[in-house]
Amino acid sequence: MSTSTEVVAEQQHGREVGRDRRRKEDRHLVTGRSRFTDNIVLPGMLHVATVRSPYAHARITGIDTSAARESAGVVLVLTGEDVKDQQGSLPNAWPVTPEQKAPPHPAIAVDRVAFSGEVVAVVVARTPAAARDAAELVDVDYEELEPVVDLKAAAADERLAHPDLGTNQSALWIFDSAEAGTGSDVEDAIRDAEVLVEREFRQQRLIPAYMEPRSVVVDPTGEQFTMWSATQIPHILRLMLALTLDMPESKIRVIAPDVGGGFGGKLQVTPEEVITFLAARATGKPCKWTETRSESLLSSHHGRDQWQKLTLAARKDGTVTGLKVHLTANMGAYLGLVTSGVPILGAFMYNAIYKFPAYRFECQNVFTNLTWTDAYRGAGRPEATFAIERMMDELATELGRDPLEIREQNWIKHEEFPFTTVAGLEYDTGNYEAATARAVELFGYEELRAEQARRRESGDRVQLGIGVSTFTEMCGLAPSRVLGSLSYGAGGWEHAAVRMLPSGKVEVITGVSPHGQGHVTSWSQIVADELGVPFEDVEVLHGDTQISHKGLDTYGSRSLVVGGQAVVKAARKVVEKARPLAAHVLEANVDDLEYGEGRFTVRGAGEGQEGVALTDLALRVFAAHDLPDGMEPSLDADATYDPVNFSYPHGTHLCAMEIDTETGESTMRSYVCVDDVGNVVNPLLVDGQVHGGLVQGIAQALWEGAVHDDQGTLVTGSFVDYTLPTSADTISFVTDRTVTPSTTNDLGAKGVGEAGTIASTPAVVNAVLDALRQYGVSDIRMPMTPERVWRAIQEGGAGGTAPPAEGAQPHFEADEPNQDTPETEGGQA
Repeated sequence: MSTSTEVVAEQQHGREVGRDRRRKEDRHLVTGRSRFTDNIVLPGMLHVATVRSPYAHARITGIDTSAARESAGVVLVLTGEDVKDQQGSLPNAWPVTPEQKAPPHPAIAVDRVAFSGEVVAVVVARTPAAARDAAELVDVDYEELEPVVDLKAAAADERLAHPDLGTNQSALWIFDSAEAGTGSDVEDAIRDAEVLVEREFRQQRLIPAYMEPRSVVVDPTGEQFTMWSATQIPHILRLMLALTLDMPESKIRVIAPDVGGGFGGKLQVTPEEVITFLAARATGKPCKWTETRSESLLSSHHGRDQWQKLTLAARKDGTVTGLKVHLTANMGAYLGLVTSGVPILGAFMYNAIYKFPAYRFECQNVFTNLTWTDAYRGAGRPEATFAIERMMDELATELGRDPLEIREQNWIKHEEFPFTTVAGLEYDTGNYEAATARAVELFGYEELRAEQARRRESGDRVQLGIGVSTFTEMCGLAPSRVLGSLSYGAGGWEHAAVRMLPSGKVEVITGVSPHGQGHVTSWSQIVADELGVPFEDVEVLHGDTQISHKGLDTYGSRSLVVGGQAVVKAARKVVEKARPLAAHVLEANVDDLEYGEGRFTVRGAGEGQEGVALTDLALRVFAAHDLPDGMEPSLDADATYDPVNFSYPHGTHLCAMEIDTETGESTMRSYVCVDDVGNVVNPLLVDGQVHGGLVQGIAQALWEGAVHDDQGTLVTGSFVDYTLPTSADTISFVTDRTVTPSTTNDLGAKGVGEAGTIASTPAVVNAVLDALRQYGVSDIRMPMTPERVWRAIQEGGAGGTAPPAEGAQPHFEADEPNQDTPETEGGQA
């Protein structure tokens, strides 16, 4: 194991990998030359506006589009009835069980709506304003039906979200270590437990609030239909459009231009992409749809939304002996691309870094009349980490032990790698002791514990809590054989190509599709090292199915460990293709050649030899005047890489929270994270990913949550109510890294896209609860708003009713003004 400083110094010996290169991508982004989908303007382009259901569940009894059709500038109005034979059903690529139930998923509802915000009609007009104005003239008659909103009630089939389906239960997926042969029977562990911890946690519903709203342009005027979309998955989108609309795939080209963030929210085939395609096909003209922020919050897919019920068995000495998990997962109204598989991704991570000998996981997928759910940053793994890290804190509390100590007792030691877990995964490398020791050092753990004790003893109004989260995740989605065993409809390989241009410049084509990660910079660093060419001479092309014809796109921290490895393999093929030509030029035997720093030399010919540069060979190949017999005039190479295993980044996150026990306000005092993401290609990009991820995970703990009323209407439909954090809400984080290189790829990388998000949520929640345990508080639902914290203190039976410290102001003065509690606000008891 090495520290980040040692590794960076080692990596920087004349190499690009390991340098904190500034991003190539940023120049055009910060100088106003970026081209997002909504920036695209085509001759004769029309604009699409949608009419959406205000009801979560209703029959459509009539639609009058006459006024809209007669409105100025309107070219076309489409209803579900108009396109019911063309629109197909939006795809679900992950039927998790053979018995999985699912209703058809129309792009435009035909006779019934199943969530508030579902599209019921579309207006196509010459300007965006004309389309929006005419959309308001579409008159839809509904027969309201009782919506299914509550997840537990839905699981009990008290009312049906889709009456024709006969149940709300979509699928029940089970993993049992005894049945799989990876561990013992969890029921035996529970029966024999000396300590049993049973808890139920709520994973609230979140909304992927990317910077750039979704946008689609479809041009039908060429030989192919060309779609520009703010998507994470241009290749998958192209295939799914072909299958959904019964089109030849070769007649569809998808381009993902500059894409402003995704967080899983653009890992989707959306109704609006299908609708815009249908509108362009019907009118024969380019059509554009760009959502408003309100539309985005209302109708783009949501994330999380689970009830998690866990039972942890242990011995009195703190050794864990079994873990049983039952999830109730909210699918929403329909299944999207991977909706049903998202909670299953977490199935293999609840055991986390701990040596559970017995494990059982059950997941019941359930339909409701809410916006459908799907991938959201981390997709299943943050939920798993949250649950197990909460349970480890609960076990520590139960035994009166330090939460770090109980974790260390149970985690996999560094000398035990590779380690096969009770869930059947083989963790290749890791060193949890080193990451934790570094985090403890940076955090000042003992000093903060001492301060916490002093504050508790003095009855300080502001209490201090310390939260711990030690995590791992499976990244690099994914080995195709594993995806196949889970019934996923595609593989997990990735494609890359390297082209040697006659001028000596290099083009890299990658199947991944960046939307803010910095792939262009990282891939340039990798290829610069592999080929020995200048960083500036590498051009990276992506996001266009006509240029990058193969790929499985970007999600699940797969880009570097899978896509980057494909680039490495393609670059090494280039060198091998050039080797016979180099031998021919140098009049040497191929076996006597050495390659380094972009140049072939002859072994044993002395240090002063000139050799021949790869870039010179590229020009010779272009001319093709004097090639070895049988050599094709090309050094270009491509590679497709299918990972043999996941990669497993890990880390230790420590959080200190100060809680005002009178108001419930929580303030972050300190946050330290030490992550092991394997070898680092660009430290600057890693730091950016970690910082952004931390804020996203902290936001789930403290601020964000999608709320629907009892009729299924989203009441957090703007950024006034859906409280995304800003930089003003956060503190400066302390980050560092330890490094144990992954063995699953030549880069030794593990993936970093989700680490901060996964680890930070339980760290914050554990910190808040740690501050309030003395008040009898054992759980607070997320987001932990001041009101919820205050209520927990009051209901815990100690905080609000505890006598004030001597000399302090009393908490409340009865009968004095402005002393209402939320229960009596406004003078109402």
